[in-house]
Amino acid sequence: MITIGAVIVAANVPLFLVPNDVISTGITGIGMLAHYLWRWPIGLVTLLINIPLILAGIRWGGGWRFFTRTIYAVLVLTVSIDLLGKFLPPIQTEPLLYTLFGGLLDGIGIGLVLRGSGTTGGTDIIAQLLSRYRSIPFGTVFIIINSAILLAATLVVGIVPVLYALIVNYVSGKVVDTVQEGVGYARAAMIISPQRNQEISQAIFEQLGRGVTILEARGGYTQNPQPALYVVVTRSQVTLLKRLISEIDPQAFVVVSEAHEVLGEGFNPVAAA
Repeated sequence: MITIGAVIVAANVPLFLVPNDVISTGITGIGMLAHYLWRWPIGLVTLLINIPLILAGIRWGGGWRFFTRTIYAVLVLTVSIDLLGKFLPPIQTEPLLYTLFGGLLDGIGIGLVLRGSGTTGGTDIIAQLLSRYRSIPFGTVFIIINSAILLAATLVVGIVPVLYALIVNYVSGKVVDTVQEGVGYARAAMIISPQRNQEISQAIFEQLGRGVTILEARGGYTQNPQPALYVVVTRSQVTLLKRLISEIDPQAFVVVSEAHEVLGEGFNPVAAA
């Protein structure tokens, strides 16, 4: 998974980013700036910057297993960037196409690396260390570092490519979340019906074929105990669930939320996570 993810991230650079002067964020973005300014190999610069960061991560970041995977991901990424650049044809079409597909590839690749319990190095390691030892929020570090890189890139490639880079990074971030958390095909419902909860529970068993968990809840204002039903259904079953509840207790209180990933009986097996 880490190998596939790192190769996808690497392929994105010669396919969509470099040919269109779109700067990536993170350490790869610094490598791209060095390429534009001095024609240095992007992969080599990325690797050289990552070496001290990886050593710092091993020393202070919490364990060899995680950072061994990071070292592997960084090596595959950096070697693949320079290697694939010799074979992959650059894609220079409409800006909207190369920014959207650039963000898509970047997000898929990074998401796969993260699901494989690795990182692509660079700002990931910096963020983890600052979060652990300086209590600086993980996301804040990314915003600061990436903003600095894009600001520097403005002086080299101009404002328009940087604006496109913002689109790439936004799409990438959304896709990373989707790859890590799932596509949100399921919905979770919390149902509160003090007088008819048993009937609703039985109807869900019989008509939807879904299990129900009964939670012991208590009203915040009245302090009266009242059971709450928790059920997870597929997206296509939401309408039937709401109609079923409405027929039994029109006064029921129902909250339906998106469930990104559901593992266990009736859904994906836990072993496949």
